[in-house]
Amino acid sequence: MNADPAPAARAPLLRGNVLWLSVVSFLNDAASEMIYPLLPLFLTGSMGVGAAFVGAVEGAAESLSSLLKLASGWAADRFGRRHALVVWGYGIAALGRPLIAVASVAWQVLAVRLSDRVGKGLRSAPRDAILAESVSEARRGEAFGIHRAADHAGAVAGPVLATGILLLFPGDLRLVFALALVPGLLTVAVAAWKVRDPRPSAPPKPAQPAPEVRLSGLGPRFPRLLAVLALFALGNASDAFLLLRAQQLGVPTALIPLLWGVLHVSKSFWSVVGGRLSDRTGARGAITAGWAVYALVYGGFAVAGAPWHAWTLFLVYGLFYGLTEAPEKALVAALAPAGARGRAFGAYHFTVGIVALPASLLFGMLWDVFGAATAFYVGAGLAGAAALLLPLALAGAPVSRPAN
Repeated sequence: MNADPAPAARAPLLRGNVLWLSVVSFLNDAASEMIYPLLPLFLTGSMGVGAAFVGAVEGAAESLSSLLKLASGWAADRFGRRHALVVWGYGIAALGRPLIAVASVAWQVLAVRLSDRVGKGLRSAPRDAILAESVSEARRGEAFGIHRAADHAGAVAGPVLATGILLLFPGDLRLVFALALVPGLLTVAVAAWKVRDPRPSAPPKPAQPAPEVRLSGLGPRFPRLLAVLALFALGNASDAFLLLRAQQLGVPTALIPLLWGVLHVSKSFWSVVGGRLSDRTGARGAITAGWAVYALVYGGFAVAGAPWHAWTLFLVYGLFYGLTEAPEKALVAALAPAGARGRAFGAYHFTVGIVALPASLLFGMLWDVFGAATAFYVGAGLAGAAALLLPLALAGAPVSRPAN
């Protein structure tokens, strides 16, 4: 436990790495979310593929990202080059994403999505480790909540920009994809010049063996946490399916980016609330409640029948993210020893991401064979089961609630 003095605990968080990593995430998500809400419509419309292929694209992209997150987390602990991994990760994504503008067949879109997720895989674990070590333990949940709020605010700006471009140039999705290069390059510039690793880089000591990419040393509850996370992730298919469902419910294509922006307004609001709740009451309760909200929202998408249902459910869906994203990261930081946090975040991101491929494939196939409602019911059931199991998996001494 950190023994930070009370004045330090009360100091403003929005400075240093918390500030600049939040700016970086804002810009990166503005670039990414100019593209993402239009991508499933681009694939099913311009490319003529089905829901199963959309699931394959998103699942493969997230699974590749998860493998790299595990490796980058280990590398961050072993070599101390966290900042370099963060900059390279954002750079690869910024340069790769806009290439969707010149894609002519579906496999090219898949290739670009894979390159984008390579960048995410390189940066996520070292970035989270930098953020965790830039604040006191008592305020990690709030710091992660601020970071996620900025991320989601960028995901509001991106769809708004995309909608503006489409109003000026109706139907020109490729122009939107190409212009995403601009905020992407700004992301790399801020990450390179403003973010600093609080732990100085150091070369590996020859006498010390390299740490293995495994869960030993992370405590007995950590593997149980990952197991329950994997169960939830199996029902947590790509949000691309929510956009397809919204279109199916009658939301016009031109308003899809705005619908996506509404979701991120909700995410941004609830992220700080969820982070503070995690600091005050412990992360387990927040995460369990968030997974229960997810199950209810997916059940709602199964029975929805009108456009306003989609708008309402997207707003409520943001609460799920607020109750889980920052608390999950605060919980990982609390369970892992200080010298193994890069590895712990790598294992966390790996577990969530590696299940993304079977989750999205399963969801897409259920959609194509049995219909959208069945796919959403299955996702809701898996989330509900995970919510029931999480308190049992983490039974024992309190975690993620600081002893002030």
